[in-house]
Amino acid sequence: MENYCLVPKLTAEDLQIRLDELAARINQDYQDQPLVLIGVLKGAFIFLADLVRRLAMPVHIDFVRLASYGSAAESSGRVRITKDIETDIEGLHVLIVEDIVDTGTTLAWYLEELKRRKPASVKICALIDKYERREREVPVAYTGIRVETGFLVGYGLDYSEKHRNLPGIYEVQFLK
Repeated sequence: MENYCLVPKLTAEDLQIRLDELAARINQDYQDQPLVLIGVLKGAFIFLADLVRRLAMPVHIDFVRLASYGSAAESSGRVRITKDIETDIEGLHVLIVEDIVDTGTTLAWYLEELKRRKPASVKICALIDKYERREREVPVAYTGIRVETGFLVGYGLDYSEKHRNLPGIYEVQFLK
């Protein structure tokens, strides 16, 4: 059994302020244009729920589940769709809502998959951009917070399916 502690990084109140700012930008960019939001399961569901309630344009919500981590803290490097979207996105504006962009491998792969479906546009909205770990460049249009390092949990992010329910963001620090 691993021993670790959780160190607070971002409070629930700070997250809500940042969500207001993100939604204002998205509302301005899309105005009254319909928008398809694709939430990346499981981590983005809380972020997506809070974000969508702040959007003013007509929205359609769908979900995809992409597997690349399993139960490990590091990406396996292989990506597969375990639950695909059910929406035909051809000719529509799409916003991928992701909990965290880390190496970029998963999202770079998924962007290519979505482009084959001929949407009008595809942008990424990430709660957390861990830019220092980027191995593949992905265009994150809307970023909640940028961090350099640390394994983060809370507000939908997990460690082996634990801690998704925490209202803030915490760093997992492993004890020796």
